[in-house]
Amino acid sequence: MPSPTLATSVSSAPHRLSLWAGLAVILAWGLNFPLQKTLLTAMGPEGFLFLRFALMPVLVTGLLLQQHGLRWPRVSRADAWALLRLGFLGQGLHLALSSYGIHFSTPFSSSVLLACGPVFTLLILRAWGLERLRRPQLLGMAVAAAGALLFMSDKLLAANWRAGGGDLVLLTAAALFSYYTVAAKPLIERHGAVLVMCYASLAATVPVLAYATPAALRVDWAALSPWIWLGALWAIVVIGFLTWLAWGWVNAQRGVARTAPLIYLMPPIAGVAAWLSTGETFSAVKLAGAALALGGVALAQFAGQSRPAPVDTNPAAT
Repeated sequence: MPSPTLATSVSSAPHRLSLWAGLAVILAWGLNFPLQKTLLTAMGPEGFLFLRFALMPVLVTGLLLQQHGLRWPRVSRADAWALLRLGFLGQGLHLALSSYGIHFSTPFSSSVLLACGPVFTLLILRAWGLERLRRPQLLGMAVAAAGALLFMSDKLLAANWRAGGGDLVLLTAAALFSYYTVAAKPLIERHGAVLVMCYASLAATVPVLAYATPAALRVDWAALSPWIWLGALWAIVVIGFLTWLAWGWVNAQRGVARTAPLIYLMPPIAGVAAWLSTGETFSAVKLAGAALALGGVALAQFAGQSRPAPVDTNPAAT
């Protein structure tokens, strides 16, 4: 019979591995913001969206064939409609707006504003009657909103509507990802995270390709350097596919509550990477706004964790 010390060591090994895996994913996501900016500058948002949604079905189909062969799991008609909405809004529209937002804004701004997603998650849970908001959570939302306004104040006061508009688009994209997080939960409980991600990705493919193809045909693909092509493959295959699978495994091992704080490491990583690679600079006001926004998000997200979890329903069916 193994000793208690040995048993504890063995049982904690997956948790240590999942922590390192989570940190690796966050590092990859943070470093991806300057790369994404470079790709979008080289081929435009529509060109990148075209590449992503032309390649992603190949990856998703390969994963489904590897796991299920030709007998893919069937879902009910109600869940099929829910997956269509999830794919169109939570993946297609979210990724399209994220691409435009990053294109018009800066890598550091993009990482900070996309990290505000938990506030929108709480608002959606409240709107769907799944959670009541406590005073600390409301205070956290107010602090996060004030921080976001302070963070964007330099662009708004300078009437830099292109960059300021990009920031507002990023906030909308964060809200759509929060919708994806909430609406996907009951589907994941019934069908598993991998199947939901795969089916939602396939559902988003046709509308995004229909939108992006006309502009993508005007891109001078032959003029793109090999480094741009390599960066695009990294951003689509590794960042857009493999790291999301890894993040799902980390959440399953550690739990969402223990994994979520890692997200707040992403903006500092993106900021340092942007400073080193693109020369992006940060004023004291911008840094204060970022700290205030992320602090408010953290307060709003974790203030109510001591309360019992709300009873799950299927908001996607409403």
